[in-house]
Amino acid sequence: MRRNIVILVLVVVAAAAVWFWDASDKAPQDQVTGSQVEREPGSSIPAKPAPKTNHYAPSFSLDSLDGSTSYNVGGNRDKVLIINFWAAWCGPCEVEAPDLKDIYEKHKDQLDLYAVNATKYDKLREAKDFVKEQQIVFPVLTDPKGEALDLYKITGYPVSFIVDRNGVIRHRIEGIIDREQWELYLQDVIQS
Repeated sequence: MRRNIVILVLVVVAAAAVWFWDASDKAPQDQVTGSQVEREPGSSIPAKPAPKTNHYAPSFSLDSLDGSTSYNVGGNRDKVLIINFWAAWCGPCEVEAPDLKDIYEKHKDQLDLYAVNATKYDKLREAKDFVKEQQIVFPVLTDPKGEALDLYKITGYPVSFIVDRNGVIRHRIEGIIDREQWELYLQDVIQS
């Protein structure tokens, strides 16, 4: 019962946060903070990056779980990108992991998948154990300071973003969705 109350509170907080951020984005967007993004003439995409559908994805750079490689997000890409925010202690993340692994295997020629661990709120050893147990083959990034979590306004897990080749977020997915819905979202973005 206590667990259900905690989950309910998290959902309410997440919904309020999304509403607040959406309302704050209604202000004029004449200034661009962070990295500049080149827009196509006549584009209806706001110049200011934001973690919302039809906005440019906020830029960040994080190291891989083993520290050997740095990965960058933001701007134009050769492939569609899924950014997945997760934590080792997150039950829904464990449920979602096999689907993400299958999606990556099926579409790896057309998309990249970066799994961003909430290292600020997670234990690195547990994250490594999770990756090993789930046999994750796509890049797993660490966010020890919570910078990407803050940029993307992550308040619960899992949260995924599907970003097109132009660096525009086409889908924000909060929680778990079924495999068929993933495929519909991906086909929409891969074929565009």
